[in-house]
Amino acid sequence: MCGRKTLTRDMQSIIEEMAIEEWQDADLYTPSFNIAPTQSTPIMIDHMGRRVKLMKWGLIPNWAKDESIGSKLINARSETLLQKPSFQSLVPQKRCVVITDGYYEWKKTSRKSVPYYIHHPENKLLPIAGLWDTWESHSGKKIFSYTVITTTPSPIVKDIHQRMPVILKSKDIDPWIQVHHTSISDAMSLLKPYLDELKLFQVSSMVNSPKNNRKECILPLNGSNNLSLF
Repeated sequence: MCGRKTLTRDMQSIIEEMAIEEWQDADLYTPSFNIAPTQSTPIMIDHMGRRVKLMKWGLIPNWAKDESIGSKLINARSETLLQKPSFQSLVPQKRCVVITDGYYEWKKTSRKSVPYYIHHPENKLLPIAGLWDTWESHSGKKIFSYTVITTTPSPIVKDIHQRMPVILKSKDIDPWIQVHHTSISDAMSLLKPYLDELKLFQVSSMVNSPKNNRKECILPLNGSNNLSLF
C-alpha cells in the first residue's frame, strides 16, 4: 500500500525533468513533505502533449453516488485492474502519472509500525503509474481524482512492505499515458516492480500525522540504516 508520499521540488525543476508542456492550476501548487489521501497533487496525462493538473488523491469513479468512496480507493492492485469495476474502464482511456519524489512506508514490528522514506538515490522524481477519473455531483460540483497503482515489491522494499507503487522508467512514461497509441496489453506489461536503485531509511514518527508537513519528515533518524540496492 502507498498511503503517504512527497513532492518537495519546485515547479520549474519538475517541468524540466518531466518535459511538461502545460501546467494547469499552477498557482495552487506548493511543495509538500507529507502528502496524504484526499489532498490534491500534480497529475500528468497526455492531451496533445504532457499536461499537468491538480487532482484529489482517492479515486471517485464517475458512477459513484457520492465522493466518500474516494477514501477507499487510494491504491489499485495492478494484478486485478481489469477485473475491478472501479478501474477496468479507466485502463483503456484514463491512465496518468502521479508525480512524486518519494514515498513513505511503514514496517510492522511486534510493538509498532516504523515509518521509512523511500526515494531515488540521486533525488530524481519517481513517476508513478495511476488512473484518474472525473466525478460530478448533482449540484454540478466537479472533482478530478486519481489512484496509485501498486505491484509486488522489489527486494529492498520487500523487507519493509509487501506492496510498492509502480514506478515507471522514463522510457515507459509516454507508452503509459498515451492511451490512443498503446494497447491495453502493452500498457499492462509496464506495471511491474521497479528494480533500479532506490534508497530508504527510517524517519521520525512525526510523519504519522498529515499535519506535520516539513523537511524534518524526510530526514533519517540518528543511527537509522541507510539502505540502497541496485
